[in-house]
Amino acid sequence: MKFLVRERVFDIGDDFWVTDEQNNKVFWVDGKALKIRTTFELKDPGGKVLMVIRKKLFKVRDQMRVEHDGSTVATVRKRLFNPIRDKLDVDIQGAPDWEVVGSFLDKEYSISDKEGTVAVVSRKWFRMRDTYAVDVNTHRKDLAGDPALVISVAVAVDALTSDNDD
Repeated sequence: MKFLVRERVFDIGDDFWVTDEQNNKVFWVDGKALKIRTTFELKDPGGKVLMVIRKKLFKVRDQMRVEHDGSTVATVRKRLFNPIRDKLDVDIQGAPDWEVVGSFLDKEYSISDKEGTVAVVSRKWFRMRDTYAVDVNTHRKDLAGDPALVISVAVAVDALTSDNDD
C-alpha cells in the first residue's frame, strides 16, 4: 500500500501529513522544533502518539531511535563509511534487521530484510519536490508490514540524510 508523504518545505517544526492512496489522512508527523535533539512524533489523525522518532546524541555514528510506548522498537544507524553506495542499517527489536539502500538525496531507496522487500521509497512518481511515496509491503504479517513503523523509519532516514545536518 502506498502512503504519500507531503513535507512542508518552509514549516517550523517539520510538521506534515501522510496520506493513503485515496488521499485519506493516515498519520501526522509532528516535528518538535524546540527540542535539543531532533524529535518527531507519529500520530494518528485523532492525535494519539503511535511512535516517537528521536535522534540519539553523542554517538560515533548518527542514529535515530523509533520508540513505541516508551520502548525502542528500531534504531536507524548511518554506516561509518561506504564509498560504493548509500546504506543505512536498521536494528529491529525482536525481528530480522533491515537494510536501507539507494539514493537518499533523491529519495529513491528501498528497505529490505532477509525475507525480502519491506518498502520502496520514491519521489519519481511526483512533480512536487516536497512529496514522495512510501510503498509498504502490507502483505507481510511481521513488523515489516506495520505501516506506522515503516513510515517512522522513512522519517528517520530522511532526518539522518538531509543536507541540513546540525
